[in-house]
Amino acid sequence: MKVGIVRFPGSNCDEDALHAVVDFLGETAVMLWHKDHDLHGADVVILPGGFSYGDYLRAGAIARFSPIMQEVAAHAAHGGPVIGICNGFQIACEAGLLPGALLRNAGSYVSMPVIIRTERTDTSFTGASSVGQLLRMPIAHGEGRFTADEATLDQLEANGQIVFRYVDAHGNATPESNPNGAMRNIAGVTNVGRNVVGLMPHPERAMDRALGSQDGVVLFESLLVAANV
Repeated sequence: MKVGIVRFPGSNCDEDALHAVVDFLGETAVMLWHKDHDLHGADVVILPGGFSYGDYLRAGAIARFSPIMQEVAAHAAHGGPVIGICNGFQIACEAGLLPGALLRNAGSYVSMPVIIRTERTDTSFTGASSVGQLLRMPIAHGEGRFTADEATLDQLEANGQIVFRYVDAHGNATPESNPNGAMRNIAGVTNVGRNVVGLMPHPERAMDRALGSQDGVVLFESLLVAANV
């Protein structure tokens, strides 16, 4: 399996994603520049965290027009796995690959560990997890408040497109466990095809117990499950 990691001007989690894929998953990875018109044979695409194009206008708004995003969109349309992490989630929403929008936090910029609960295991990035599994990983964002109109939220619930929710240590989705004011405590969603997933927490920064958690490993291992490797 070959994983393509998109590098935008301002990306700062691309090397973390590379480390996760190569050193923990043992798979091949290639860096994709934002001006590329080719995925260079990548089977999976990661849109990493950071501040693409300085987050001018709003997070992800400029990155969606990068030449590489045309290739990413085509890849996703053909069922190819794509994951957007933090800024990558924002980009995926701006590009129409995922529903909803990520707006400015209800409070200030937050950088802290959170607990999220796996809601779905039928996506390309959660097949190695289990429903209700609690995962601890860090967040670091100022625009992570998932927002959609009530009709869209109801549709996401009905379609099973909500993949992760912010919860407390007991697995309860409470206001106190919601770090950014996300509607319905939503931390991550998927598209209808379940091959595109976006989440605000950073699994690539939760790969080693020495860093506080290795719960992010399950998302990368899920790729092997999806690929039947």
